[in-house]
Amino acid sequence: MTAPPNGPDSGSPAPPSPPSRSDYFGTGDPATTGLSRVVLDSRDITRALTRIAHEILERNKGSQDLVLLGIPSRGVPLAQRIADKMAAVEGQQVPVGSLDVTMYRDDLRLKPARTLLHTEIPGKGIDDLVVVLVDDVLFSGRTIRAALDAIGDIGRPRAVQLAVLVDRGHRELPIRADFVGKNLPTSLIERVQVSLASDPDASVDAVTIQGLAGAQRLGGTP
Repeated sequence: MTAPPNGPDSGSPAPPSPPSRSDYFGTGDPATTGLSRVVLDSRDITRALTRIAHEILERNKGSQDLVLLGIPSRGVPLAQRIADKMAAVEGQQVPVGSLDVTMYRDDLRLKPARTLLHTEIPGKGIDDLVVVLVDDVLFSGRTIRAALDAIGDIGRPRAVQLAVLVDRGHRELPIRADFVGKNLPTSLIERVQVSLASDPDASVDAVTIQGLAGAQRLGGTP
């Protein structure tokens, strides 16, 4: 007797279909590429930056003594956007600069060939002012430690505060952000990717989490 074929009418489950190429490499859409998923879209990011701006103003009772220093590369446009939102409230522009931490990194001896990025300190400097460091993702805390060392060579601020768009945890140093757009628990095999519309290779703001395969495919590290 010939066995009936598998199928919806056979009474037996059909064998699983083999995974398609898009299951591994995505469809070209940033929301589905590889093993990634979008956790913050452009509207989420706008709301997060607006909230951070208001929290900074509330904590410091205005913007009079503030200086924002973005850590290249994405910390710089984020700092400018936060400053613009504060200016809309306060009626005056907050000084914004950039702070390259390359030569202060504790892994410089392991990877000595690095590209130096831009440092620009606003005209009135940072002495006796409140410096708000701005970065896109807070992870181990080592970049922020390097930033604090860099600030020490530039001046003596009254205080240093930290604002980040995403805090993904896994701290290796006792460093905590004062202002956080989104706390995003992740595993060490995942990679958080921040894309801003101002990036040459991006058209919209988005924060995505890349799984291990997706991170390897993009050349990133978990």
